[in-house]
Amino acid sequence: MTYADDGQLRLCLPVQTGRRAQGSPDDPDYATFGRATVSFDFSGRHLEEYDRITLDVYPQCEGVAIMNLNLFLSQGGNESLGAHLVNLKNNQWNKVVYQISGLRRDHVRCLDIYTDLKGRNQAECDSFTYLIKDIRLEQVDHSEKETGWCPSPGRIAYSTAGYFTGGNKTAVVHLLDVNLSSSLSGRPFQLLRAADGKVVYKGNVEERSASTGTFGILDFSSYSTPGEYQLACAGMKTAPFHIGDDVFRHAEQLLLNFIYGQRCGYAVPGIHGVCHHDVFCTYQGKNVSYGGGWHDAGDLSQQTVQTCETAYALLEAWQKMADQDQVMAARLMDEAVWGLRFVLRCRLGDGYHASSIGLLHWTDGIVGTADDIFTVRRQNVAYDNFLYAAYEAYAARILPPSALRDSLASAAVEDFQYAIAKFEKEGYDLFPHIFEHTYNTSPSQYHATISWAASQLFMLTGKDKYGEAAIHHIRYVLGCQEEGGACPGYFYRDESRRSIVHYIHQSREQLFMQALTDLCESQPHHPDYDRWRHGIQLYGNYLKRMVAYTAPYQMAPSGVYQAREYADSAGFHSLHIFSPEDAYERYDIQLKKGVKIDDDHYVRRFPIWFNIFNGNEAILLSTGKAAALCGHFLNDEDLLQIGREQLYWTVGKNPFCQSLIYGEGRRYPSMDSFSSGELMGEIPVGIRSLGDEDIPYWPHTNNACYKEVWVTSAAKFLSLLTEF
Repeated sequence: MTYADDGQLRLCLPVQTGRRAQGSPDDPDYATFGRATVSFDFSGRHLEEYDRITLDVYPQCEGVAIMNLNLFLSQGGNESLGAHLVNLKNNQWNKVVYQISGLRRDHVRCLDIYTDLKGRNQAECDSFTYLIKDIRLEQVDHSEKETGWCPSPGRIAYSTAGYFTGGNKTAVVHLLDVNLSSSLSGRPFQLLRAADGKVVYKGNVEERSASTGTFGILDFSSYSTPGEYQLACAGMKTAPFHIGDDVFRHAEQLLLNFIYGQRCGYAVPGIHGVCHHDVFCTYQGKNVSYGGGWHDAGDLSQQTVQTCETAYALLEAWQKMADQDQVMAARLMDEAVWGLRFVLRCRLGDGYHASSIGLLHWTDGIVGTADDIFTVRRQNVAYDNFLYAAYEAYAARILPPSALRDSLASAAVEDFQYAIAKFEKEGYDLFPHIFEHTYNTSPSQYHATISWAASQLFMLTGKDKYGEAAIHHIRYVLGCQEEGGACPGYFYRDESRRSIVHYIHQSREQLFMQALTDLCESQPHHPDYDRWRHGIQLYGNYLKRMVAYTAPYQMAPSGVYQAREYADSAGFHSLHIFSPEDAYERYDIQLKKGVKIDDDHYVRRFPIWFNIFNGNEAILLSTGKAAALCGHFLNDEDLLQIGREQLYWTVGKNPFCQSLIYGEGRRYPSMDSFSSGELMGEIPVGIRSLGDEDIPYWPHTNNACYKEVWVTSAAKFLSLLTEF
């Protein structure tokens, strides 16, 4: 670090250090080559009168498209929320804004400005340079909302992409009129045609109270003419949005762009070069390259199951799009095939797969050099093989005849056989790797997955043994479903009923309904059909009760929790990995922050969680998928609307009035994409809650895990969208 003659701070760091990146023993390659930091000592200064820190940054490195810096205001007790990542444009001045109004700042120790050394990638020079000038503490008249259910006065919470032609179309406002300091209740609102401002619909603001508060509702559900429109109310006016069944076509294109940008082992123009072909899984003396599929998130990690699930979602989208838009369908198929070929390559034999790696840095891509990696995890886990078999069988069912289709059909049969043989011999898997996204699998979800995979194979092959397996394993699932109490319909983790199925990060909530609806559709004349249908009806009614607790948004809640779920110690700690020593006490506190149903049961809108793995996009989108599957099967419009509302929440009908898809709709924030930079279509892990509370929290600071971009969220959005 040096100071230039003009007073600019010059921070220089090497592209390569000559040393290997080294992480923890259980995740050795989840590491960078180091960190370069410049620290400004505030010596405990009080900064409460200031709302933000701004500075100008000029990054320089030849050949590099992606450069970023982090800012961190250090004060004990709030450090996990303070870091803020900013992606920068190379070779130009960038104005950096670090909003600190939501952080404690009564005794600030220092401001750190830092960047991590992630390797060469496309760098054509030997060093990175950052010029920094004009660091300022500033006050602002208004800061963006960070927490709570009600939108800020003067804003309209609406689906900024738009609304489907069918179903309810509503927007949410704070009841306070900021101009007149009076209530908006009963005041008129208008739906305007965007092209000429003509009023096409008039209504009045409805005051509506719920367990989350009191709101103003703009309801224009009865208007269904496709087109571009705006809402106007009491001096507020939205940007144009679309009404039509193609409302999310642009979002679909953006999400596909994001997934493409996350390709591993492929040169993505403007993002990165060919990468990670020198990252290997070793098995029986062979090295299998793990360069392929898609990077997991903001980092460069990989999970084969996640790539497989993403390919599945792309195939669902392709199947729907094939008769509507051949160009888009071809792009979806190309991307799906990229993932499927990687999944097939990761099959090592005897039920083993190359399964995952935690990775934060770029390698040189040259096999045989000092930075080659041989720590890709491998495992023979029956549950994962059941998942692979289901997705492979689905792909083989819908793909046109080809060698790839034949390979997928063969793989589906083999993977199911490996899985069923291991399960029948050893029982439930021990899930050896805590970082695998299937680690939290409950026995009830386990059997639902077996049943769904068997139904997929039954529909693929017509062989009765698969149909019989699907029937056999669904009996365990239904034995875990609550049929009484105040909110029947949810599933327990196992038949002991000590704890309920929950998710805090990754979610496969939809698997229960995929298993039941596919079973009903593939074996409609079986004597147990009415029992299966009853299970679907119970669950659908449960979801309809649950969304009342997040009215007026109908965000899918985390669900019903019961007291002392930690009595199921194994299940509790597989869900809450890295849980603190006081996790049981914290569980009791967070439980009672929910809505009490009876002495032993509460509804939590957001999960009970204790660590960095938080954010609820995967949770609500998976639940939305389950609701839509139920809605189609039962011909229930209320359940279909629950599915739609998860899409609407994601693109702006939320308390923060922000779209969570970068480039879609309006007011989309920057995300935490520290390896591949800002990508159109990136979508984060999701909105979280703060501390032990059960209210939405979407802070200004841009860091993991909540604002970290995630391919899983993109895949689940696409999968839900195929239901409409």
